[in-house]
Amino acid sequence: MIDKYVLKIADELTLRTNQVQAVINLLEEGGTVPFIARYRKEATDSLDEVEITAIRDRLAQLEELDKRRESILKSLTERELLTDELKGKIEAAKTLTSLEDIYLPFRPKRRTRGTIARGKGLEPLAKLIFDQDKNFNPLQAAEKFIDEKKGVDTAEQGLAGARDIIAEWINEDQDAREKMRLLYVNKGTFQSKVAKDKEAEGLKYQNYFDKEEAVNTAPSHRILAIRRGEKEGFLSLKVSPPEEDALEILEGIFVKGEGSASQLVKEAVHDCYKRLLSYSMETEIRLETKKRADSQAIKVFSDNLRELLLAAPLGQKNTIGVDPGFRTGCKMAILDQQGKLLQTETIYPFKSAKSKEESAQKMKGVLKNFPVEAIAVGNGTAGRETLSFLNGLEIISDIPVIMVNESGASIYSASEAARAEFPDLDLTFRGAVSIGRRLMDPLAELVKIDPKSIGVGQYQHDVNQQALKDGLDDMVISCVNAVGVDVNTASEQLLSYVSGLGSQLAKNIVTFRNENGAFSLRDGLKDVPRLGPKAFEQAAGFLRIRGGTNCLDASAVHPESYRIVENMSSDLGCNVSDLMNDGLIRQRIDIKKYVTDSVGIPTLTDILAELAKPGRDPRKQFEIFEFTEGVNKPEDLQPGMRLSGVVTNVTAFGAFVDIGVHQDGLVHISQLADRFIKDPNDAVKVHQKVSVTVMAIDLDRNRISLSMKSDPEKVERAEKKSSGQNNKKKKNSGQQNRRPEPFNNPFAKLLDR
Repeated sequence: MIDKYVLKIADELTLRTNQVQAVINLLEEGGTVPFIARYRKEATDSLDEVEITAIRDRLAQLEELDKRRESILKSLTERELLTDELKGKIEAAKTLTSLEDIYLPFRPKRRTRGTIARGKGLEPLAKLIFDQDKNFNPLQAAEKFIDEKKGVDTAEQGLAGARDIIAEWINEDQDAREKMRLLYVNKGTFQSKVAKDKEAEGLKYQNYFDKEEAVNTAPSHRILAIRRGEKEGFLSLKVSPPEEDALEILEGIFVKGEGSASQLVKEAVHDCYKRLLSYSMETEIRLETKKRADSQAIKVFSDNLRELLLAAPLGQKNTIGVDPGFRTGCKMAILDQQGKLLQTETIYPFKSAKSKEESAQKMKGVLKNFPVEAIAVGNGTAGRETLSFLNGLEIISDIPVIMVNESGASIYSASEAARAEFPDLDLTFRGAVSIGRRLMDPLAELVKIDPKSIGVGQYQHDVNQQALKDGLDDMVISCVNAVGVDVNTASEQLLSYVSGLGSQLAKNIVTFRNENGAFSLRDGLKDVPRLGPKAFEQAAGFLRIRGGTNCLDASAVHPESYRIVENMSSDLGCNVSDLMNDGLIRQRIDIKKYVTDSVGIPTLTDILAELAKPGRDPRKQFEIFEFTEGVNKPEDLQPGMRLSGVVTNVTAFGAFVDIGVHQDGLVHISQLADRFIKDPNDAVKVHQKVSVTVMAIDLDRNRISLSMKSDPEKVERAEKKSSGQNNKKKKNSGQQNRRPEPFNNPFAKLLDR
């Protein structure tokens, strides 16, 4: 069975069979994606995490297909319906869709018009009509099936029942369904309309009040928006191709002549399409387009989350976290270099002149008692005002005051993790702690929050929640293991994402650490309850012990490769620490000398890179960012202003940018760059610092339109001119009404899923 999977997956993903087989074997042995990608390069020929994940996910889909196949065969066998021919078709089915089409005629049915007609004994009449003999007289034949006891009082009733049976046969025909599916994909359209008397209440869906869009080109965000509008009762949605095209295809398959029987079959075709097949196909297409939209939305969310998790850390600095507030004051948490809470304070700089002076004096006292190196201010209500207040204090002139995105901080404050760490601390102070720690190490702090609460998604509440969780978990795991984790300082939540651990082992490590003190060796992890050899193998390379007994424990060199490094140092007549500290010594290493059956050039190259920069952090260097002075609220904005901003979210239709006015502005995809771009991620990433121009402000709807073009007005004029010339050319050539062909059919593989 595995061999069959290997060939199929290798062909679909354009990989070699030995690579796919190696990944499947390692996954079956309990290997995780990060471990396989990092420490089993020889086996997979250096496949990366994306390729390994694709193999894992496709394998799961194929196993699910075979599970369904076995279930169908079992059902048919138990009901004594399985023939050799049918079994052959089922075993040959390559997709779940084709498998279900084969099974459809044999699926146990609820009471339908067709089953009622069969109960009246009309199936033989239906077969005679369906044969469409040109000399056959249906009405005359139907008179033989009149049976008042069975509910067939007239010949016309018999013919009607026969048509119902034929309609079901047509609906269950595999060839007809495949052709209808193709029609719906290629010529189907989404048609949305406003629900009756919902125009005013559903104004936010105004763009979809009367909209039609092709199924095969509709972008994911519009599909999800329309479906949300339908779910909330503001829109109605229909999916269909031109009816005449559908009927023409079905008549071509089933209508075989011009006789009376053929006319009845034609009537059955029309009835089948309008009553059965159109609804069935619409349901299928709605499900498939939803899956496609979900997949794209989850990818956008995951990409954004990666940028946020891998944002540059300030590092281990004595920090004050500030949760701003006007009326309730600014809650402050003073943290040491490890993020440990030392003290809390509250200042009220916005109540009155007196309270402002008192707040300034309190800040001076705090800074006198603690060697503060940075101040993190949340970007919520009163954030810009608090930033200005702190920057205005002379005593803070040499301390960077940095605004931090506080999305999800309130979620963390009320979480079980926060309550466990700070059971007696007020919620707002917990938020201040989170804000301060986010500045020091965004990854370590953000893993404590459900990724859906971080605010970088697109329609995250509308997509399949299990698929979203799986996708985001994969991304968090990838980021955590790419950076590495200090086992002596990491939280239980951070450790739980390390390859091979999980929540229970993470809890065991923290408990063991609290009871026995810091780990001095990676091997010490083997003493943690329930942390067996497999978990150690998977996790050890991603865990760091800084300042421990073995200097290699602070690097990403896996313990299984320590002997190789020791042999290198022995051959060069030095110790391991010399090898790590002296680049000239490392240059003398001939890695080919250390190649074995299980260790090749890829692993040895990684080892040398680690020796040069042990435990290196792949994240960028931290840079201080400042918003434009004097612009603190939407009312301060004017069209044409050029402002500094930070990208907070990237969606399929553009990017949201924080410009420091408590309301993110939208840079539409058409305004992201001077050149045309199809994917916003080609232009910007979450957490990127950008320069934007204010295009328009709608205070009533809290909307700010921005542009990232070098000269928005100039580019806009050029685009209008170019558009006018193109329209003129199209008009002259008589092509203005020609429907453009989609550059890519996103359903190409879906049709044969």
